[in-house]
Amino acid sequence: MGSKPKVTIHHIAEKLNITASTVSRALNDNPRISEATKKAVIKAAKQLNYQPNNIAAALRNGKSHLIGIIIPTADRSFFASVVRGIEEIANRVNYKVIISQSYDNYEKEVQTVDALLSARVDGIIVSIGKNTENFDHFKRAQEKGIPLVLFDRTTDELEVSQVMIDDYLGAYKVVEHLIQQGCRRIAHFTSPKKVSIFKERLRGYMDALRDYEVPFYEELVVKSNLQLEDGRSSMEQLLELPQWPDAVFSASDYGAMGALQVLKERGIKAPQEVALAGFGNEPFTSFSDPALTTVDQFSLTMGRITAELFFESFKTEPDKKLVPQKTVLKPELIIRGSSLKTEALKKDREDSSV
Repeated sequence: MGSKPKVTIHHIAEKLNITASTVSRALNDNPRISEATKKAVIKAAKQLNYQPNNIAAALRNGKSHLIGIIIPTADRSFFASVVRGIEEIANRVNYKVIISQSYDNYEKEVQTVDALLSARVDGIIVSIGKNTENFDHFKRAQEKGIPLVLFDRTTDELEVSQVMIDDYLGAYKVVEHLIQQGCRRIAHFTSPKKVSIFKERLRGYMDALRDYEVPFYEELVVKSNLQLEDGRSSMEQLLELPQWPDAVFSASDYGAMGALQVLKERGIKAPQEVALAGFGNEPFTSFSDPALTTVDQFSLTMGRITAELFFESFKTEPDKKLVPQKTVLKPELIIRGSSLKTEALKKDREDSSV
């Protein structure tokens, strides 16, 4: 059996005994078309299972009403929440989103940009992959006049609007808190990749140590991909040292959770012997035992602001150059049991004296 022919606006016009141009105007919410006609056209389109050709429409009117979103991975609550925030704003102005994952793979990211350009998206919103160091694919999009907005993982090599959290301040607050809990050998899990967020978190870690005159030990900085298994192997590496750290600050919650698993398996108390803190406020951090101290990145707000900046770019006059805007959100330190060393030690002493 052959496949059914594709339903067009001509089929809808024939069913309603009106012209194809009237159907087209009704589907595009033209004010010259009556509400009764619009409702009849929409009803007939649903009955006939009409699927609009967005690419053809984009060629006709210059707008596809589609935004391409590229994220490293969709299985992180942070990125899912940012996308939700973007969609909230996009839906208000009748825009839809196409979500793609780069998996932190440079070649995949390049292919995705090319695919989105072929799909005639009106713009691209992206969080750059860990392995991306060449930005020519994004520059190609800009040369075609496609608006580009970056969030979270950004670069100053592109003259575009950016939305990010103050990673430096978030890291500084974490280390400051650990120092106030009496920690003096504070380890840090970071990434070997040249990604701005991890460089800024490392800088915040080192500056906090310096400002509070706490020694920096190079062997306590462990580089990895910051996944759960990486957190486990990094913690095991630290426990091989002649002197253990008394705290670990991981640049991701997943790394901190892997470290917590290893401590539990070895019977090492957290936070009494090793305090822990992560970054990201993933949902699981409030359910671990002890609950994990972390940094909230306000992902939903980040998504909304990113979308607002994106649509602001449409308001720029064609003969005027768009002035990129950088929005930096203030992070919030969420203190939970995994880092409250002073309180846990006090409770242990009280319990032993009973």
